[in-house]
Amino acid sequence: MSASRNARRLVAAILASGAMVGAMALPASADNGHDRHGRDDRNSRHHDDRDRRDGRGDRDGRGDRDRRDDRDRRHHDDRRSSVGISQVQHNGAGRDFRSNRSLNAEWVEVTNTGRRAVDLDGWTLTDRDGNRYRFDDLRLAGRSSVRVHTGQGRDTRRDVYQDRRRHIWDSRDTATLRDARGRVVDTESWGRGRR
Repeated sequence: MSASRNARRLVAAILASGAMVGAMALPASADNGHDRHGRDDRNSRHHDDRDRRDGRGDRDGRGDRDRRDDRDRRHHDDRRSSVGISQVQHNGAGRDFRSNRSLNAEWVEVTNTGRRAVDLDGWTLTDRDGNRYRFDDLRLAGRSSVRVHTGQGRDTRRDVYQDRRRHIWDSRDTATLRDARGRVVDTESWGRGRR
């Protein structure tokens, strides 16, 4: 009789461990666009993915709280990453004033001086007259820049194009960079005593 009781205990233990493994795998496979705290946060998802790629998953022996603290600290560092307008080349009227070459010679450079990449998806760049360019699906790597050209061209990690047919940056203007939530990140003005 004790052998059958031990067998039942062993089966119960195996079933319980299988249920725990299944319960732990479910949240990883049911990614619904929210992090573990229920927030819709792309940066947290990127940090989780980065942890898996770096081999810092559960094998390192740290508890969930330590990993969550590290992730929150990295997320805070991303918010502190210094993204701003670093240079402006405004309308330089010449012989080919409305050519695509002339339009693309006009640009605003956005630079990430931080170490971590910043997702610019949904960020906007506007001029004083309300012309607006919206960044689409662009991650700006740490310590790198992207130039936003006025004319037409093929977008790359270093150059993106507004596909306009007229110059928008005047000799006296203001460029405003806003994040995806519409908060002003940086402004740069030039002309009349300004650079």
